[in-house]
Amino acid sequence: QVQLVESGGGLVQPGGSLTLSCEASGFAFSHVEMMWYRQRPGKEREFVAQIGENSDYFHYGDGVKGRFTISRDNARRMTYLSMQNLEPVDTGVYYCKNEGGAWGQGTQVTVSS
Repeated sequence: QVQLVESGGGLVQPGGSLTLSCEASGFAFSHVEMMWYRQRPGKEREFVAQIGENSDYFHYGDGVKGRFTISRDNARRMTYLSMQNLEPVDTGVYYCKNEGGAWGQGTQVTVSS
């Protein structure tokens, strides 16, 4: 059974940092690309970042370039999203997704003073 479990969300002040984790199981993790999406309040779910199977490809959505970094550890079946210089507009639920279309349950990130 394919499963993606996000963790690491929480409350952070503007300008702060947070790293999200996504633990994968039930599929050939090292053979698929992984992605992060987010859904901000009142908005549709949007693409945040993507990483190739061997960390040889990276793609970022508008608004996060230069502040967010996606990474993965194939041995641990983990995907990470390191977020720097967070802004209130980054508040939302962050989801992990695999290339096959499976989604995690999401983790809440709130940026507020």
